[in-house]
Amino acid sequence: MTFDQERFVTTDRPSARFDVLAIGRSGVDIYPQQIGVGLEDVTSFGKFLGGSAANVTVAAARLGDHSALISGVGDDPFGRFVRAELSRLGVDNRYVGVDDTYATPVTFCEIYPPDDFPLYFYRKPTAPDLQVEVADIDTDAVADARLYWSTVTGLSEEPSRSAHFAAWESRARRPLTVLDLDYRPMFWDTPAAATEQVQRALGHVTVAVGNREECEIAVGETDPHKAADALLDLGVELAIVKQGPRGVLGKTRHETVEVAPIPVDVINGLGAGDSFGGSLCHGLLADWPLEKILLHANAAGAIVAGRLECSTAMPTADEVAALAATAQEHIHA
Repeated sequence: MTFDQERFVTTDRPSARFDVLAIGRSGVDIYPQQIGVGLEDVTSFGKFLGGSAANVTVAAARLGDHSALISGVGDDPFGRFVRAELSRLGVDNRYVGVDDTYATPVTFCEIYPPDDFPLYFYRKPTAPDLQVEVADIDTDAVADARLYWSTVTGLSEEPSRSAHFAAWESRARRPLTVLDLDYRPMFWDTPAAATEQVQRALGHVTVAVGNREECEIAVGETDPHKAADALLDLGVELAIVKQGPRGVLGKTRHETVEVAPIPVDVINGLGAGDSFGGSLCHGLLADWPLEKILLHANAAGAIVAGRLECSTAMPTADEVAALAATAQEHIHA
């Protein structure tokens, strides 16, 4: 893979140290403009930057954090779009390599609010973001980043898997090393294969975040408290379990916080988790109390769930704060 060494994002900061550095999926999301219609009957679509890790970096950048992405795209028009769109949305794209073998992945979805959003991944036989190699990792940048974000999907095949572990080795489990449990069964041969790699990865991170189903893959537990305890037992300092309509649980060895969900008229729930992730990064970097971190992350997720797209729907800090304040007023009313 080839990389551009010049910076594509202008910044007033004196150094290249990133607030948020993420590694993982990037690509193009193709969203139907007709809601509640199967793809066979859709007549118009919108094209957006996509991929979980890409969306998280955009969400963090939207909140004011200096963000960058380690990923890969194809040597094709969609790849050029991804790199340009990352830059336009405030994410440093210097570590997004261009692969001359594999095409930039495209993902289609169907939208059936409030809770049915089928995804169709076009990533065969593989995708450039899974071709990131150990040699492609700027280990100094990984070690120096204030927060480093990875996802389980990046462990699903080589050479990406080895690159992830090399990056973690350089980071040496410093604070705010985050693993998004992000289990996508279509990327794995078996659930057991995913569990093996996640268990290895948990020994290198300090924060783990996932929903109940992802926690089952990670530690064999779907009960939120048991799952959080199991993650803590593996050395994680903060375990966050998303519980859907029951809100979110955050747990350390000394504190347990549960935050209720924020009601929203859902249009497309696909980007909510990435918006949650970007806000989680922002709150952790600001060293907020755990309850405030989770309340704002819930608010960020709710805002995007009420919008059609993902990356370009990420909220500003003022939008998140306003909704979080309203939600808190209702809690204490």
